[in-house]
Amino acid sequence: MSDESLITPQDFNDIIVVQDPQVSPDGAWVAFVRLTVDRVENAYHRAIWMAPTDGGPPKPFTAGNKQDFAPRWSPDGKSLAFVSTRGGDKSQIYLIPSDGGEARPLTHVPQGADAPAWSPDGQFIAFTSRANAGEREKEDAGVKEESLEDAFAAKQRRETEQHQEQQRFDPRVIRRQPYRIGTDFLGDRRTHLYVIAAAAADPGAGAEIKQPRRLTDGDVDYAPPIWSPDGASLLTSATRDPESNTAWIYEDVLRVPVPPAGAPREEPTALTGPGFCNSNPRPAPDGRFIAYLRRPEERITAHTLRLTVIPGDGGDPREVAPDFDRGVNDFRWSPDGLTLLFTASDEGDTNIYTVPVEGGTPTILVSGRREVLAFDLARGSDQLGFITCTPERPPDIYTAALDGSGERRLTDVNQAFLARKQVMPVEEVWYAAPDGVEIQGWLIKPPGFDPARTFPLAVEIHGGPHVMWGPSTMSMWHEWQCLAARGYVVFYCNPRGSSGYGHALRDAIHGRWGEADMPDIMAGVDYVVSQGYIDTTHMAVTGGSYGGFMTAWVVGHDQRFAAAVSQRGVYHLTSFFGTSDIPELIEREFDARPWENYEHLWKHSPLAYVDEIKTPLLLIHSECDFRVPIPDAEHLFLMLRWLNRDVEFVRYPRDGHELSRSGEPRHRVDRLNRILDWFDKHCKTEK
Repeated sequence: MSDESLITPQDFNDIIVVQDPQVSPDGAWVAFVRLTVDRVENAYHRAIWMAPTDGGPPKPFTAGNKQDFAPRWSPDGKSLAFVSTRGGDKSQIYLIPSDGGEARPLTHVPQGADAPAWSPDGQFIAFTSRANAGEREKEDAGVKEESLEDAFAAKQRRETEQHQEQQRFDPRVIRRQPYRIGTDFLGDRRTHLYVIAAAAADPGAGAEIKQPRRLTDGDVDYAPPIWSPDGASLLTSATRDPESNTAWIYEDVLRVPVPPAGAPREEPTALTGPGFCNSNPRPAPDGRFIAYLRRPEERITAHTLRLTVIPGDGGDPREVAPDFDRGVNDFRWSPDGLTLLFTASDEGDTNIYTVPVEGGTPTILVSGRREVLAFDLARGSDQLGFITCTPERPPDIYTAALDGSGERRLTDVNQAFLARKQVMPVEEVWYAAPDGVEIQGWLIKPPGFDPARTFPLAVEIHGGPHVMWGPSTMSMWHEWQCLAARGYVVFYCNPRGSSGYGHALRDAIHGRWGEADMPDIMAGVDYVVSQGYIDTTHMAVTGGSYGGFMTAWVVGHDQRFAAAVSQRGVYHLTSFFGTSDIPELIEREFDARPWENYEHLWKHSPLAYVDEIKTPLLLIHSECDFRVPIPDAEHLFLMLRWLNRDVEFVRYPRDGHELSRSGEPRHRVDRLNRILDWFDKHCKTEK
């Protein structure tokens, strides 16, 4: 094949991604989101598409000139609700007939609307929006929105509001923790639940805009709503202790009443209690049970999510698969309410399982060498819709019966890209760690691979630390193929600390970051080297987040690598505790806070070994990363420069911790080019 067939960083712009499959009530269609890159605008576009489950060609359903996402079918299948930014900067909910037509705006909420959920009778839509105390006071007082203005006046109003918002936080007074997340400060608004009549969509010129009703209050953030089967309440989750300094540990499942119009708001009822973090509730179709995900608060990071049920009116919780030593990612009820379907990761793959609500051993419905990213099913049919990525191709939409039979791929969104590109196969390997524990890894060899020759090696280390990579990992598919196409043998593995192998292996790094998992990674490097086709003088290593921690840790303890790229890494555990939006990660992983055992945290910080870092190191970090803030990278860069080491520091403005997964398109392409160029500079034998 010609060089044009090799995958490059620039190909990122041509790869189409599918998201959020939603099966129609009759099982005839799967609505999904199709994400593409706009190179000119350096932005993403999302459009809603439809794929018939009988295998016909998919068709576009919305133009997707802006952001159209979160499609949700009405119970009768005649309408689709979705979220869009087509009306301005703030997302709003729109309705469109499922047989096509013009989308009509349903909400005109000042701070935007998200997470639409239809009531069982199709008369109402619940959603989330953010509001502060003053804005909620106006809502309660019945202050109505103005009628829609013309485009010029609306633009002026938005500019004025943006200026006022900037002035409102100058200076910025912080009274909460966390106070920033993603790439922005949280401010004083909280996510609340609202409900609006579906008939309020597009009231027409001169008609009064229907006002949504807010069902919750207080300085608490509520998760997206799910309706109870009788339509009398919503299920959600929220923090148990609003004054807590953590965002995610003390959650409870709540029932929020939906009183008749004009009736006063009622207080939510907690259906779960202390001892566990509880989230993602879903009621059985007949309302007899509520299923949700939970994990113990004690040593929470060591545990995976467990599928749990309680009676529909509340009661004692019961795990439905207590002996299943894998974490649950997401779940749905079967139409008859007798079983639960869920996804879980196992030894590099993510499968769909089913388990009886009474409990038992899960049965695999959809498996294979792939990663199931999302799934859905229709309550009125036996159709299952899901998105899966394989080693050979980026994600597509698939369908199958609820027993897993009759599987069919419904889309081929990257057909043109794959037809002209060479995708290198992924090889599975198992090898022994120094203490004999079996570790799973994978190899991708470059085009024209000849075992009689030697090649540079690129070692990739995953973040988390408690995640799992596999041969089909969507977030890494393009990067791994780029490295192989550039002439590298790519190696990655799931060392101790990874999910997908049971609790014992996941918990093995507790209090021992670096010490416990580096031997597993280096044993894999030794295994690949033993095959005889690696140029051991030209090996490189990289990773992001916890993988950035491990990259810096490795080059501070081992001198065999010729190049390293450490991305958005944690380099000083005490600094991370004091600047991250999740400081509790350190407390839970090391059973200590910095003032209680500073020496232990310093011992496990890569920065403590900076004088041993001799490997040429490229540091990549985003300036708006509030998960692993940039000061750690600044510290490491300054110290290495002080030591006259070969180091470069690349800072990406505007982006955050998700740079490699959802950052600006140009930044994502630039990042890959810089990694490849740094590796080539130090690892290519032919200059």
